[in-house]
Amino acid sequence: MDSRPNVVWVTLDSVRQDRTTMGGHDRDTTPRLQHMAGAGRSFSTCIAAGIWTLPSSASILTGTYPSHNTVGVDGETIPPELPTVAERFSDAGYRTACLSRNGHLSGATGMDRGFDRFEWIAASTLLSAAGPRTLAKYLLNIRRHSAGLTTDTAKHATPFLMNDIAKRWLDDLAGEEPFFYYLHYNEPHRPFVPPLPWQDRYTSDIDATAEEAIDIAMDAHRNMHARVASGDPLTDREREALLAMYDAEVAYTDECVGRLHDRVRGLDTDRETVFVVTADHGEMLGDRGLLAHNLVVDDALVNVPLVASGLDDLAVEDDDLVQHTDLMRTLLEAAGADTDRVQGIDLREEGREFAISQRGPANFDLYLDHDATFDTSRFHESLLTGLRTETHRYQRSEDRTELLALPGETTDVSESEPELAAELEARLDEWLATEGKPVGEGRDAEFDDAMRRQLSDLGYVE
Repeated sequence: MDSRPNVVWVTLDSVRQDRTTMGGHDRDTTPRLQHMAGAGRSFSTCIAAGIWTLPSSASILTGTYPSHNTVGVDGETIPPELPTVAERFSDAGYRTACLSRNGHLSGATGMDRGFDRFEWIAASTLLSAAGPRTLAKYLLNIRRHSAGLTTDTAKHATPFLMNDIAKRWLDDLAGEEPFFYYLHYNEPHRPFVPPLPWQDRYTSDIDATAEEAIDIAMDAHRNMHARVASGDPLTDREREALLAMYDAEVAYTDECVGRLHDRVRGLDTDRETVFVVTADHGEMLGDRGLLAHNLVVDDALVNVPLVASGLDDLAVEDDDLVQHTDLMRTLLEAAGADTDRVQGIDLREEGREFAISQRGPANFDLYLDHDATFDTSRFHESLLTGLRTETHRYQRSEDRTELLALPGETTDVSESEPELAAELEARLDEWLATEGKPVGEGRDAEFDDAMRRQLSDLGYVE
């Protein structure tokens, strides 16, 4: 009997581990994921390879690191000479499908390569992708599952739409052949506007009404660079309001993913189905005077939730360091797929001693245009690579190197711990000379107008 599993991989956008139930948050934001973890595995120290959607998604969907695949470092498109994991699953006899709600995960960046069925969901593609029946259901539920009747597309939530389409596709995928199904949900990405019934979920804890908190979240979203450039992006009241809206979005998305998991568990299939939920990156929520996801490779941006059910006999503990590349390699190996040039390790065989996160060159002009005195010296300008152990992060760019103790990550301790700094420097030297080397030249993406409009709503482009 063919024992290869089906794989459903769900990536959420902008979820940091410490704002989840599994991460010890005092708000029970992810009870469905916590329940899933009880029957599976939840990894407390999953470290993303990138700090925003484009490089992190390319890393997941190629099983390689940003400086190797070049995406988000000096390119925007997966190089043609680098196979995608969808191509690898397909070559191994899997049916493949992808449902994406983010323009960075689209044909413009080559991330559709290898999928038998691929849909990017946006206003311009909604009718063709969802169909009139699903769209009608969404409109009837627009007050329960979104912001109600508003023309501000940045305020609308789409997990209800994603779920309805995803469930229909699952029925088509279930069959004799195994399948790999990848889904990218946009929530809880900025601007943190939960559906109407969820907006007052945590407002009893703050000095603001739901309406006031939404206004604060929208202003922080639209004026992010100006607020950061000021050096003091949020008052205490604003930060409490922003966190309440962020947590409510996380909680709503958790409920929707839980419902999808229920459908997967009820599939008519004789195969085991591995169900993975993670995030592409985290979010700065006023930490270090920063908002959104740029400039640094701190744990607030790279320590993300990772929950998996249907995985047995792993060689790692729940608190061990893991990366998306590791889990993807493990799943490819279980599928009998080719893993040549896939980076990461098979978690059934071994663990890892350090994790790598990277950030491409910084664009300080986004802040200097608002305040010419903005202190850029606090941040690295060129490609930044962070090597994280269980206790420290050693990071390097062309500007300088630093050894930062965890948690906190604010003080360079290389002078007080010179032997550790030297050891991690040698490890990073070796990594950059081998796995970190680019596979080829970076290539630009060609985003169409609809993609640019969606990315503008998310704050990526003007």
